[in-house]
Amino acid sequence: MNKQVRVRFAPSPTGYLHVGGARSVLFNFLFAKHCDGKFILRIEDTDTVRSTREFEEMQKQDMLWLGFRWDEGPELDGQGHGDFGPYRQSERREIYRTHVDRLLDMGLAYFCFCTDEELAQKKEAAMKAGRPPQYDGKCRHIPPAEAKMRLQAGEKAATRFWIKSQKKYILRDLVRGEVEFQEGMVGDFVILRSDGMPVYNFCCVVDDHLMEITHVLRAEEHLSNTVRQLMIYEAFGWEIPEFGHMSVVLGPDKQKLSKRHGATSVNDYRLQGYLPEAINNYIALLGWSSPDGREIIPLNEMIKLFTLDRVNSSPAVFDFVKLKWMNSVYLRSMSHQVLWHQLEPLLKADGQNFSDLTPEWIDHAVGSLKTSFETLTEGVAAFKPLSDGAFELSPEAEEVFKWPTTKSVIEEWINSLKAPGNPFLSEAEFGVIQKQIQTDRSVKGKEFFQALRVAIVGKPHGTELKSLVTLLTRKKLIARAEKALAKA
Repeated sequence: MNKQVRVRFAPSPTGYLHVGGARSVLFNFLFAKHCDGKFILRIEDTDTVRSTREFEEMQKQDMLWLGFRWDEGPELDGQGHGDFGPYRQSERREIYRTHVDRLLDMGLAYFCFCTDEELAQKKEAAMKAGRPPQYDGKCRHIPPAEAKMRLQAGEKAATRFWIKSQKKYILRDLVRGEVEFQEGMVGDFVILRSDGMPVYNFCCVVDDHLMEITHVLRAEEHLSNTVRQLMIYEAFGWEIPEFGHMSVVLGPDKQKLSKRHGATSVNDYRLQGYLPEAINNYIALLGWSSPDGREIIPLNEMIKLFTLDRVNSSPAVFDFVKLKWMNSVYLRSMSHQVLWHQLEPLLKADGQNFSDLTPEWIDHAVGSLKTSFETLTEGVAAFKPLSDGAFELSPEAEEVFKWPTTKSVIEEWINSLKAPGNPFLSEAEFGVIQKQIQTDRSVKGKEFFQALRVAIVGKPHGTELKSLVTLLTRKKLIARAEKALAKA
């Protein structure tokens, strides 16, 4: 009987969840759910200088916003849930200490009393001599009794893994195929710092074994760590999980994606009005493709389709334009009610108010405007001209007020609005009125259209008028036009 699939996402809480991290979350989540397995969240907070609980909470909030609920791991502001905790490495130090002691007892680790200054000098000398900057093994043969006395006397010592014999390691990577690590690539490496804090390569192996992780799916940048981890698995005689290293994500300039390219964190995109469904869909295609070639794939369908054999080892290029397009596809596929529910808190935060707010008005407004924006924040800008009290005459309108025909166009517009009729104009009625004013006042081209635009939105360029006019009552349109007329 095969083991239940258990995968983990193990971020360092040293900043926001970035795009590459979100893709790692997504691929692990999809694989676990596709295989009816478990998705575990483990916090790798051994970097005590840069790790904060605040960043941990932010990353967890981002994961939940994207729709990724972990089966085991720390709760928001809580202790966690699952049978393999604690799920923060800072709370597992005694576990690591026990396993370091096992290696010391087996003669596979030793205390290293070399200072940082000595190590820096050794590294510099090796590099000048053209040798790999590996530890020279100076402390390997210090007798355990002597090492113990020195520690009791107050000396500080790190603990190093002792590589007894150099050999080639072969990793059958689930994404990259066969990867060889030649002998001599690494020297004796630190597994426990002198301050008692374990290093990444050691505690990650101990945790993956004790948490019964079956598959380690992570970013390509971790590939170089794997040989050290294989050595530790071998030393303990533990079963090695299957590894899959995902390609790097590049910016449009084919350099590694970074802040210089623009937004790179999930929180950035959230604030810019992107939808979690669109982000998940887009980042899934950064290194994976569906069997049927589709690009728009909801999360529940991705779970059914996701297999590791379709994960590509080639670098993926992040296309900001395509992400925005994909966001617009999801945005426009929403029902008007759901889209309004997404927009409403943003509109309120922007200070927008709508006195004509009825279910019918909402349906009409969303239906009329949603094709004009691709993100929720652009939606806020699209609704702005409709907001009560939002009408202002921009400096751009000054030139329009100097034209001799502007006053007559606005006067005729006001007269047309005062004629008996429904509170709201239809697009057809608006079209008829425009033609009538052009005929009656003998005005065409920009002198007509910009004058009318100034009377409706306060500026001569921008918003499509035929959508907005049908969403403002005649009373509001008259009030705006009278403000413009006073300037003409």
